[in-house]
Amino acid sequence: MIKRLTLLVLLLFSGCSIVNLNPSTWFADEEVNPPAELRNFDAEVELRRIWSADIGNGQGSDYFELTPVIDGERIFAASQNGNIYGLELESGAVIWRTRLDDEIIAGGVGAGRGLVLVGTANAEVISFNQFTGEELWRGAVSSEVLSPPQTNGDVVVAQTVDGKLVALDAGDGSRRWIYETTLPALTLRGTNRPVITPQGYVIAGFSNGTLISVAADDGIWRWEERIAVPEGRYDIERVIDADGDLRLDGNRVLASSYQGNVMAFDTATGRIVWGMEASSYHGLDRGFGNLYFSSDSGHVVAVRDNSDEIVWTNEDLEYRAVTGPTTIGNYIAVADFEGYVHVLSQIDGRIVGRTRVDNNGVRAGILTAGGRLYVFGNSGTLAALAIQ
Repeated sequence: MIKRLTLLVLLLFSGCSIVNLNPSTWFADEEVNPPAELRNFDAEVELRRIWSADIGNGQGSDYFELTPVIDGERIFAASQNGNIYGLELESGAVIWRTRLDDEIIAGGVGAGRGLVLVGTANAEVISFNQFTGEELWRGAVSSEVLSPPQTNGDVVVAQTVDGKLVALDAGDGSRRWIYETTLPALTLRGTNRPVITPQGYVIAGFSNGTLISVAADDGIWRWEERIAVPEGRYDIERVIDADGDLRLDGNRVLASSYQGNVMAFDTATGRIVWGMEASSYHGLDRGFGNLYFSSDSGHVVAVRDNSDEIVWTNEDLEYRAVTGPTTIGNYIAVADFEGYVHVLSQIDGRIVGRTRVDNNGVRAGILTAGGRLYVFGNSGTLAALAIQ
């Protein structure tokens, strides 16, 4: 692990260092833990492309992770160079397109209650009308926003790379409250997507390995728990970012951390209801009584829910920088840094289908709705796939 991490690019940002998780930079002169070669397999399902659309320059060249969002019958996507699209989920037809001049979109896309939301590298959250694409307001935050802003219709919450959680008024973008944490000496480049519970609380994970809950309307603190505890002598050994997207699952929230744990917490009290040691910078999904996660080494793992029993582990995609798992029907889908989408059986984890969506790779999380997969490639290809 430490051998591989020492090859990562370290960037200086606001007094702390940030680890770049771009796999293309990991194997420059000496290949340590190179990506696994794809093996032939007997395909059991076919991935058929229903439609595709070009969304600007996609993730751009700065290693962003701009995941689209589905809200109702529409999907919204954004590119690093300032293009925001609203498309019909069924057909891929463009409903509207908005272009932001001289803006770098670094965090996107959030949607809800008639709004579409993006965060910029210039420390702004920008809100658009979900039905027309008209810009509604811009709200200033403390620094770059790398994850999708979220809204409940009253506030818009965004997490910034300087360790702050900022709430803006959903009506005009004015500041409502701010929650601050202390950053460790070294962090991964990224932040997780905060969630707003139906009870009106915001839950977010931070680079110091903590998960916090505050009231959405006024930011009053409710609880704080650790996902991971830093260990080791060197700063790079003590990186414990909680960057994986959180997932609400009834009255619990699923969370993961790098060089830490995957865990489930009670949303009301923060009480730990399940956990096991694992290292992941992606979110979890669930199905067939299991919880699924992608480890930092590219292993896709199924764990029996509420236990530490590992049901199966797929190591075929080792070090291929796979996305977090997305469940669909009887299957799980992940994508990798060469742009392949892999379909695995939920029963035993074997690969049963594969297709390539984008030659430049896929970093954004895979979405699912109506029995289809929605994949956003790094170069800007947004594709709807059906499993047959």
